[in-house]
Amino acid sequence: MSTGTEAAPPPEPAPGPEPGTTDTDSVPVLADEAGKPAGRFWSVRRIPSAVLAAVVVAGAGLLLYDVAAVRADRSAMEWRRSLADDLATRPLDDTWVLVGASVAVVLGLWLLILAATPGLRAVLPMRREHPDVRAGLDRDAAAFALRDRAMEVSGVQSVKVRMGRRKVRVRALSHFRELDEVHTDLTAVLATGIDELGLAAPPAVVLWVGRPPKRR
Repeated sequence: MSTGTEAAPPPEPAPGPEPGTTDTDSVPVLADEAGKPAGRFWSVRRIPSAVLAAVVVAGAGLLLYDVAAVRADRSAMEWRRSLADDLATRPLDDTWVLVGASVAVVLGLWLLILAATPGLRAVLPMRREHPDVRAGLDRDAAAFALRDRAMEVSGVQSVKVRMGRRKVRVRALSHFRELDEVHTDLTAVLATGIDELGLAAPPAVVLWVGRPPKRR
């Protein structure tokens, strides 16, 4: 009498990547040219808009009230009669007329600049992975990240980073090692750090390396 055993079926192979793809295709990365180009973020300009709206509404309301009062056979307000008489008799080259015109021109130019410029200079746009999603990085946070990367370089005692939209100014002090070696290492580390920030327009690095002041 003999006993038999059935062979177990071989295990199914683990699903692998489809032909023509690699395992790294599923890892999200920041695309350089995906979708629309990443521009600067626009400010909502709440404070200038609110101030201008309040001034216009108050002035228009007061003027309309005085006009309606005159139409109702009432006398005009003293300020409007005085203003009308003053404007009719004061020459154009008067000091107060020139000052008022200058203030109006400056305010108008300021409002035009606010309307035509994006604002939010403290937010750096990042590269866009999806056309409907935008990301930004705070300038102070970017400077702090680069400072931490620079402090990891051997020989660096202190680092100051000023992050701009087009340039990054880095000032480092080294208390040992040759300055040329520290400069080379910092250049490589900062280049890697800026690339890892994922900014849409990576800024150029302006690096200075020196010795700390001697104590007397």
